[in-house]
Amino acid sequence: MKCVVLGAGGFIGRHLVKRLKAEGHTVIGIDRKKPEFEPSPADQFNIWDLRTLAPNTEFFRGVDEVFQLAADMGGAGYVFTGEHDAEIMHNSVAINLRVIEACKFMGVGRVFFSSSACVYQDISGLNRLEQTPIGINPIPMLSCQEDDAYPANPDSDYGWEKLFSERLYLANARNTRLKVRIGRYHNIFGPLGTWTGGREKFPAALCRKVAEAKHGTSIKLWGDGTQQRSFTYIDDAVEGTIRLMRSDVDVPLNIGSSRMVSIEETARMVIAMSQKWLDIEYEEGPTGVRGRNSDNTLILQKLGWEPRYALEAGLMNTYQWVRQQVIRDAGVSHPQLLTGVPPQM
Repeated sequence: MKCVVLGAGGFIGRHLVKRLKAEGHTVIGIDRKKPEFEPSPADQFNIWDLRTLAPNTEFFRGVDEVFQLAADMGGAGYVFTGEHDAEIMHNSVAINLRVIEACKFMGVGRVFFSSSACVYQDISGLNRLEQTPIGINPIPMLSCQEDDAYPANPDSDYGWEKLFSERLYLANARNTRLKVRIGRYHNIFGPLGTWTGGREKFPAALCRKVAEAKHGTSIKLWGDGTQQRSFTYIDDAVEGTIRLMRSDVDVPLNIGSSRMVSIEETARMVIAMSQKWLDIEYEEGPTGVRGRNSDNTLILQKLGWEPRYALEAGLMNTYQWVRQQVIRDAGVSHPQLLTGVPPQM
């Protein structure tokens, strides 16, 4: 097939292009920038501001699949401060309006829209309880089912934009012949992602802080460590994306892990992988919702998909990759000099 990946210069886009090429498809990548850490394997890579995409764009001629991953986004330090809300909403909505018009005008077969778990409200305050055996107290259930997106109350304007754009794609699917597939990503992480600069997400930022820290010191994290999340390794996210794109499922599906861990638990895992002695200090900062997890009942039922990678394995791959970036940027030839850990004899 002929596939277009929008946002191909980004983290998920780079991995998706690689997977599509491995399947033997012709792939066109489009983004405002090329991938930062490795060259794109796309057959053609176009530098373009998708906010100015024309309906009759030649990029989409004869295309079977469009994967729309392009958005104005970042981690908590970018999304949850409130300082970038207008930019986020304007830029991402502008991109999606242009993409939809181009897909319709050029007769694209189907389009995948990358939504987010941020469309859900903070369900830790909804007092939903998970059923437990008789005699055991019920515990709060923080898993987000797809229907929980309504009544709508996303945790950020980034979430509101994603929810609006979902409806934009679904309305066009109802009123035209455009086939739309929507995946709600839950905290995707892995190698080749942004790991510094202010837009990095928690797993990459955590790995960077641990890699940079000297043995016997401490790292600082926002909040109090009790915030809970589920994290999804990039290879699992790509698999879920492709399965959903090529299915007949025309409703949004969660693409995420159903294993929920606290921020402190996650930090302890990465510290243990580093083989350093590090303390954790907490400070005020943007944290997002208190708790959120992916309910995978529907995607398992519809697509037979569930994550294969254990969180520990994904974190180890990510930490090792981020550590190499830190070492490279620091100009350190011997990792022991960076970590403070004595060399093994």
